[in-house]
Amino acid sequence: MIKTKRHVLTLATLLVSVSFAPSAVLADGKAIAGIVFQQDQYFRGIQIGMEKAAEAAGDELLAGNSDSKLEKEAQLIDTYIARGVNSIVVAPLSADASVPALKKARDAGITVVTYGTSANGDVAQATVTSSDRDIGIGTGEAAAPFLKTLGNGEKVKIGTLAFKALLPEQSNARVDGFLHVVSSQVEIVAQQDAWLAEKALAVASDMLTANPDIKVIYAANEGGTIGAVQAVKKAGLEGKVFVFGTDGSEQLANMLLDKDNVLQATTAQQPLEVGKQAIEAAQKLLEGKTFETKVNVPRPSLDARKCRRGRRLQGRPEGSEVRLRGRATRPCPPFSAPTGNHR
Repeated sequence: MIKTKRHVLTLATLLVSVSFAPSAVLADGKAIAGIVFQQDQYFRGIQIGMEKAAEAAGDELLAGNSDSKLEKEAQLIDTYIARGVNSIVVAPLSADASVPALKKARDAGITVVTYGTSANGDVAQATVTSSDRDIGIGTGEAAAPFLKTLGNGEKVKIGTLAFKALLPEQSNARVDGFLHVVSSQVEIVAQQDAWLAEKALAVASDMLTANPDIKVIYAANEGGTIGAVQAVKKAGLEGKVFVFGTDGSEQLANMLLDKDNVLQATTAQQPLEVGKQAIEAAQKLLEGKTFETKVNVPRPSLDARKCRRGRRLQGRPEGSEVRLRGRATRPCPPFSAPTGNHR
C-alpha cells in the first residue's frame, strides 16, 4: 500500500475529499497527478519513481489508474482538473483518442507530460520514453547468435506474443524491431496478442499445442514473457523451446538465472527512471525552466549467459558491474521495484 508519508493520495482519497486546493494541502509544493494504465511490475516501478521525485521536491503526487479504459482515463483527467492540480503526468492509452481530455487539462492551465506512450499534436509539453523499436532490436541482437546455432543453417520456427489490441503502435514497434534483426533466421508460424501473464500462459500453451515445431517465442512485454516461460515449463519443453522477451523485473531476472534455461534474453526498460524523469519534467515546466522536453531513457539488455556468469564471479554483489569480453555490463541489475506481474 502507498503510504501518505510519501506524499501520495490515492484516487479513493480524491473521490471522498469534500474539497481540494493544492495551496491548502501544501504550503510550498505542487500537486501533480500521475496516471498509470495497469497495475503490474512495470507500472509499480513507474509509480515508485514518481513518488521519489515528488517527495524529493516536497510535492504531492495524486496517483490514478485508468485500467486501460479510455473512458476512465478521461474521467480521471476531469477529476484532476476539478481538483485543481498543477500538472498531469500520464501514459496515454491512445495517441489520438486521449488528446481531447488532455487538451481540456491544458485549456484549464494544467501542464501535461506524457511518458511511455505519446499523444499526437502538441498537447504534451514534455515526453519521457524509451524507444520501442530499440527495445525490440535489443532482444533481436541477443537472439541472433542463438538462432544461428539453434537453426544450424535452417530457419527457426517462432511464435510471437504482442499487445497490439492494447497499444498497436508500441506493440508493432517492438515486434518489428525484433524481426528487423532476425527476419532472415526465422519463420513466423504464430502471432498472438497476450500481455498479462495469466492470459499469456493460456495463449502460449495453445500456440505450442497447435504448432509443435515452434522452437522460440518472442514476447513484446513483461506479462507476455512471464506467461511464455510458464507455458514452456508447463508443457515440459525445457531445453526444446526458448523464450526471448521484454522488460527487466526481479521475476524476469530470476528466470534468466534459472537452470532450466528457458528465458534466454530480455531487453529491459527502466521504469523507476522513467517515472522519476517524468515528474521532474513536470516540475521544471511549472518552474519555468528551460530543458530538453523529449527525453529518451536508455534500455539495458540482459541475457542468461552473462547473468549467470556475473553471478558466479567471486565477491561481486548482485547488480555489480563486471567486464565481459572487454565490455562493462550489468548482467543482473538490482531491482528495487516490488515483485509482481507488465506491460
